[in-house]
Amino acid sequence: MGISRLDVLYRRLLLTKLFIQGWGKPDDLKRIFQFRKVIGNRDTCKNLVPKDYPVFIDKVEEQSDCKILDGHFISPLEHYLPGVLPTESVKARFQFILPKEWKRKHRAVCIHLAGTGDHFFWRRRTLMARPMIKETCMASLLLENPYYGYRKPKDQVRSCLKNVSDLFVMGGALVLESSALLNWLEREGYWPLGMTGISMGGHMASLAVTNWPKPIPLVPCLSWSTASGVFTTGVLSRAVNWKELEKQYASHTVYEEEIIRMLEYCGTDSFKMGQDFVKDSAISLDSLEDFNISPDMLHFRKARTESQMETDQHVACKTTVTTSGEGLLIQGSPKFRYLDENLTPMNTSSTGFNVFNSKEKTRKPSLQRESLLFMKGVMDECTHIANFSVPIDPSLIIVVQAREDAYVPRIGVRSLQEIWPGCEIRYLEGGHISAYLFKQGVFRQAIYDAFDRYLQKHSVSW
Repeated sequence: MGISRLDVLYRRLLLTKLFIQGWGKPDDLKRIFQFRKVIGNRDTCKNLVPKDYPVFIDKVEEQSDCKILDGHFISPLEHYLPGVLPTESVKARFQFILPKEWKRKHRAVCIHLAGTGDHFFWRRRTLMARPMIKETCMASLLLENPYYGYRKPKDQVRSCLKNVSDLFVMGGALVLESSALLNWLEREGYWPLGMTGISMGGHMASLAVTNWPKPIPLVPCLSWSTASGVFTTGVLSRAVNWKELEKQYASHTVYEEEIIRMLEYCGTDSFKMGQDFVKDSAISLDSLEDFNISPDMLHFRKARTESQMETDQHVACKTTVTTSGEGLLIQGSPKFRYLDENLTPMNTSSTGFNVFNSKEKTRKPSLQRESLLFMKGVMDECTHIANFSVPIDPSLIIVVQAREDAYVPRIGVRSLQEIWPGCEIRYLEGGHISAYLFKQGVFRQAIYDAFDRYLQKHSVSW
């Protein structure tokens, strides 16, 4: 499988850094991981948000082609993990875009969660919500992510989350906030209801749907089964402040002595991913230090066949590990013994994505490796789809993926079709950036198809 040159170039042109303050407070991480075990189980999560949870409409605006409602509510996460959300993020804000006149029997609504960098509502409103009203008279509800737009902390630079834990807080908040909005839409008489999102928004929508106790259409676009690869082997890994993460990991024993023991093992796939990605991707981020734009600026190894990719995924999925002394997160001798056997040290490869800057290679290799593996572990704990319940009806899920996505690696990780038997995967040619820029119509069509499938299964014509 090749990777998109545009994805690599686009990320190369951005100079922002992620997680500049490190992992986050150890106590917050412990609280988040413990709460993940609650929201990861639909039976324990479905009753966390009351069906009559209060939602408020602040403003109603009539426009030529639609009606726009602005509203807010208090994030339910604040009730369960008080203080973990920044003050600015406690109030959840949303925008509800409705047709001026419903032309169909049912008042369908799709909730859109925001992708990375999607602040406020204008982007989703322009590229998705308004066209959906014009094409199918479907309403859209746009929820603003914590840490974004009006919910962005004052000291945060653009979309750059300061701590690794911020991403997990965002995910936990969106799961409960989505539930609050779905309940509110049901109370208001809207139906059918579905969820979608692009990139990070698609992954967050996937997590939210796992806890909805009814069949629901879901269309995650440009996302996959876990975010661990995004920050360790994808092009975004170069934006991570590894130096600070390594420093904190080495300075505070709580990470390897306490937090590691709280993580649940959900498969060897994410830890095998680093090795596979290094093996199968011929481009190195080190080679981009002196990046020149020219027709032959990058060389890519010939993409493997689909059958080879499926074979690799099958092998990764079938690998099992006991939870005794040889598993992922059990301290052994040497530490991370199992992981070391399944991950090629990325900073020594000349052919793989190097998550560490070439100027930083003098740092202790074992510390680099342990920090990388710890990142994989905590990311999988809170973002791996296999750590959450399977949606009630996976056949209502249509996943849209880019074949050459360099932001969301799929090599070596479990396929969503294995985790969610019956879901449909649609592949687009090209990478992450080109799909986002030019394939919005494909995303919308997948939403319409998922809603049609829902209504057909319930013997209702739409």
